[in-house]
Parts: sequence; structure tokens; C-alpha cells
Amino acid sequence: MRKFTFVTSIIAIVFCIFLPVRAEDTSQGKSVVRVMTFNIWRNGRAGEQPLSQTVKVIKMAKADIVGLQEANAHTTKLIADMLGWYHSGTILSRYKIVEEGKRGIEVLLDSGQKVFVFNVHLSHAPYQPYQLLGIPYANGKFIKTEKEAIEEANKARGRQIAALLKDINDISNRTQPVFVTGDFNEPSHLDWTAKATAAGRHPIKVAYPTTRSLTDDGFIDVYRTVYPDEIKFPGYTWTPTTKSNNPKDHHDRIDFVFARGKGIKVENAKVVGENRKNADIVVTPYPSDHRAVVTTFTIGSTAKTNRSANACLNVPGGD
Repeated sequence: MRKFTFVTSIIAIVFCIFLPVRAEDTSQGKSVVRVMTFNIWRNGRAGEQPLSQTVKVIKMAKADIVGLQEANAHTTKLIADMLGWYHSGTILSRYKIVEEGKRGIEVLLDSGQKVFVFNVHLSHAPYQPYQLLGIPYANGKFIKTEKEAIEEANKARGRQIAALLKDINDISNRTQPVFVTGDFNEPSHLDWTAKATAAGRHPIKVAYPTTRSLTDDGFIDVYRTVYPDEIKFPGYTWTPTTKSNNPKDHHDRIDFVFARGKGIKVENAKVVGENRKNADIVVTPYPSDHRAVVTTFTIGSTAKTNRSANACLNVPGGD
């Protein structure tokens, strides 16, 4: 396979995969693609479940693209072998990977379309929700203001997200579909709003910079686009291992799927987790300390050639 040339950066990245679930409408040049982000918790072992339970989560989600976090190359190969998929490093794919690089891959769909996938696992510390709530974690200092939270987030992840966006924009024009999945270890600016603060959901409003950097660059946060009400649909991915009233934790949405490109129609977005109260797709016992997110897209034939960017994304209401 030919290799991408990427700028070296400090991002800890694992890659994602394209895997079709249903037969594609290739006569119309369309593809149905399900993109998933999934932190499997220390190679799928920390939850004291067999790796087959991690594989079950992927199967139950009917994922076509999976961005794994906390997975090394060996574990990714094991999962790929159990699924019967392609793999490259930490990439799993039902589709042939036509190009690969340090931080992203390009896959060829059965319709003839090519799409890019990038996956990230950003720095876990300092973690601003804990800093704001006075919860000790990784020697992070306690803070009180939105300005301090943004400064701390930029120190932790600013260089990582800037390098990711440079890599994406170096190899992708703004028409070709690009997906970014990952455990960001930082909440969304679309969740820590004044509305959420007034509802007692979060201590203060914070325009978190990492997710903001992606939306400023033309990406959409797929879950929050399908479910724009951050109060009614919190979409928590962190964490199924503690109760919501635990004073040493704060539940939040830190695992994301972002999308950009011409000809993409967003169909739905679902949380995968341990019970019906907290997830749309339930797998028990659930093997991870992060809930997964799986999103469904229809990619039209115009995704191959048109030169306008994210304005074409067509997003229906949530279901």
C-alpha cells in the first residue's frame, strides 16, 4: 500500500476502520457507513471480561468504522482475527485500506468512494471537570473560572489537536468525507453551556477549546447535531463504573464522532453501554469504563467530486 506523509506530532493516535453493515446502493453511488468510537479499557482486559465481550460490543453496534482507544497493535490484531476483518496496526476494517499513515487511513468503499478516518486518544491530565470540582486527579491544580479551564485544556491538548487538524488538512480537501473519532478526555463546548449550568448539570459554562477547534474547522459533532438538547440528551460516555452522585467523579460526554465533507447525510447517533437508562444499545456485562458511540451516515455520490465543504451535511432529528 502507498503511504501518507504526515507531520510528526505528539498525538497518541489509534486508527479507525470502514466496514459496511448493509449492502450498499452502488448503482446510485451511495454508501451506508456506521462509524464508532470505542475506548476498550486497557486492551479490553481491565473490566475483567474476555476479549470476546469487547468484540460483542462492536458486533451489537453493527459498526462499519471503529476507532479504538486503549488498544495496542497486538490486541487490535486479535480483535481483527476474531471478526475476520483487515487490520493495520490498530486499524480494523472490512474494507480494503488503500493508503495508511501514522495518524489516518484512507479506505475504498464498495461504491468506489474513498474516505479518510482519523482517531485520537488525547491527554487525560489535567482533567478540567475535576479541576473545577476540586476532585484530586493526576496532580492537577484546582481552578474556578472558565478562563482557567480553557487555559488548562489548551496546555493539555492544544498542540495535539492542532497537529491532528494539520494532518487532516494536508491530505484532504474539504469535499472528501473525513471522520474523526476518539476519546478526547475533555468535554464539549456544546455541553458545558449556560443552559446546562442553570440546570445544575455542570458547575460553570466552559467553551472547551478542543471540540471547538474541530467545529471551527468545519466538522460537526454528530451526536450533538442529532440531539441538540444537551439537557434532555446528555449522551454521557464517562463513566458506567460510578454512580451519578459520586462526589469523586463527574459524568460527562468525552468520546466523540466528528464528520466533515460533501455528500454526507447523518442518519442517527447512538450510545452503546451497560443498561437502557444510559444507552441506546445495551451489552451486558459491559466490558469498558467508557460507553461507546456509533453513528450512521449515508454518503452520496457527490462525495467524490464536489468542492463545497460541511454546509452540505443533512441532519434529521434524533430517533
